[in-house]
Amino acid sequence: MTIWRRPSRRTFVQTVVAASAGVASPGLLAQSTGRVRGFDHVALPMRNTDVMVAFYRSLGFEMSETAGAVSVYVGDSMINFHRPARWQDPSFTLRAPGAVPPCGDLCFVWEGTAAALRAMLDRAGAKIVEGPAPRPGGRRITGTSTYVRDPDGNLLEFMIYPQ
Repeated sequence: MTIWRRPSRRTFVQTVVAASAGVASPGLLAQSTGRVRGFDHVALPMRNTDVMVAFYRSLGFEMSETAGAVSVYVGDSMINFHRPARWQDPSFTLRAPGAVPPCGDLCFVWEGTAAALRAMLDRAGAKIVEGPAPRPGGRRITGTSTYVRDPDGNLLEFMIYPQ
């Protein structure tokens, strides 16, 4: 039978410091504290399903539809656009109660040139409301952002990071 013994203060402090730095340590306890790795999905209400589906398809996104939502896939993440019948149903409580279209402000990383982005937005009929302009991004560096609105009025930002 193994008896658990409380680690010394020094071992405990070294373990905490190593864990906070993301370094594996043989002194780590069997239980991991875990951490948030990223976004899985965001959910937004939508007003006009047919126009929204056509718009996001024209931007080249992969999509799937259910009775309650339209899912737009972005890399390993997705946006669930709740259909009006879903988000307006008073029994549907797994949502932000004050969220009504347009309430989204989404930023996508564009891996291409500014000219290719402009051409794609033109093909989709998206009017540029600002940009390209330098903006700090989630990667903790400055990129170049171009902003448009989707048919419901949500703000979409397309960020190009330097290569």
